[in-house]
Amino acid sequence: MATAQVKRAFKYRFYPTDGQAAELSRTFGCVRKVYNMALAARTEAWTRQVRMNYNQTSAMLTVWKKTEELAFLNEVSSVPLQQCLRHLQGAFTNFFGKRAKYPRFKSKKKSRQSAEYTTSGFRFRDGQLTLAKMREPLDVVWSRPLPQGAAPSTVTVSQDAAGRWFVSLLCEDASVKPLPPKEAAVGVDVGLNHLLTLSTGEKIANPRHERKDRARLALAQRRLAKKAKGDGANRREARRRVAKIHARIADRRRDHLHKLTTRLVRENQTIVIEDLSVRNMVKNRSLARAISDASWSEFRALLEYKAQWYGREVITVDRFFPSSRLCSHCGTLARRMPLHIRTWTCESCDTSHDRDVNAAKNLLAAGRAVSACGAGVRPQRSSPGGQSATKQEVSRREP
Repeated sequence: MATAQVKRAFKYRFYPTDGQAAELSRTFGCVRKVYNMALAARTEAWTRQVRMNYNQTSAMLTVWKKTEELAFLNEVSSVPLQQCLRHLQGAFTNFFGKRAKYPRFKSKKKSRQSAEYTTSGFRFRDGQLTLAKMREPLDVVWSRPLPQGAAPSTVTVSQDAAGRWFVSLLCEDASVKPLPPKEAAVGVDVGLNHLLTLSTGEKIANPRHERKDRARLALAQRRLAKKAKGDGANRREARRRVAKIHARIADRRRDHLHKLTTRLVRENQTIVIEDLSVRNMVKNRSLARAISDASWSEFRALLEYKAQWYGREVITVDRFFPSSRLCSHCGTLARRMPLHIRTWTCESCDTSHDRDVNAAKNLLAAGRAVSACGAGVRPQRSSPGGQSATKQEVSRREP
């Protein structure tokens, strides 16, 4: 069985000493300062129709360090400063390639602060990680082992809005192996009442993590709103309490999605999903919170990279495909399918359908057709009662 050589990030929490926390905070500030200054310089050059690259900004950094006003940049490791310039170069590359918007300035109040170290900026020996400009290793909680014999190529240190410190080690992982082939295939229909409905008839409940903590979150946000504006200690603490609730929700949601996607990849060779335009769907004010809590985009991202790792196939079906109104037994297209109808009977073959299970079965059939002929499933917009590009099952108000 072939072994895949993949780059994999292993994230751990750590607890810095007061001196280490102060050093990292200075590094975050310097990284932000250099990034913003380089972005301003490149933006000004762009107004003059002059393109500036990484080498030019790196030369500018050398000049900045020699000035009296920016001499404090010499107090931190130069590696994260150079890395932030490389990140800026990547942001401009994506912008010119029309894959991203124009780079934005980094804010001091940004929810997450980070600094990246390459091999010259850290030492990893005997299970201990020591960063440049520090004498003692970080107190890392090694919650899982690194791949045997793996050496980190980069280390990213970050602090989230809740005040938690994390370190992410990027390693070459040779232990990722394709799973044994299976004949099973499944269609997956996402929703809000049920997070997932499978073509096998199984329905997976939506845990609604945000709704469970909504009262606590609202209380914390009201208390934050009453604090005096500015950068006072009370307001910072109130903001941190709000961030802790958000972090709890995000952690539980991510853990649940990891377990679901891992199970789907292990049990099926082919997984068929719908190509939803989540970015447009969250513009609906009455549904944005519920859709964001379901996190369909993250579900798809996790599913796709795990399928790539383990030799599985993920097929996406066009969002215009009328999966809910099409009879999975005889192929008859129903003229109307109001949203309050959750079960219906086909007029041609008298087969009774659960709306979501029927949609999942149709997605599976369409995905197999895509896999067989290599062509996409074309939208059927001219059919009676045709729906818009947004998902039909979430067009109603969610509490």
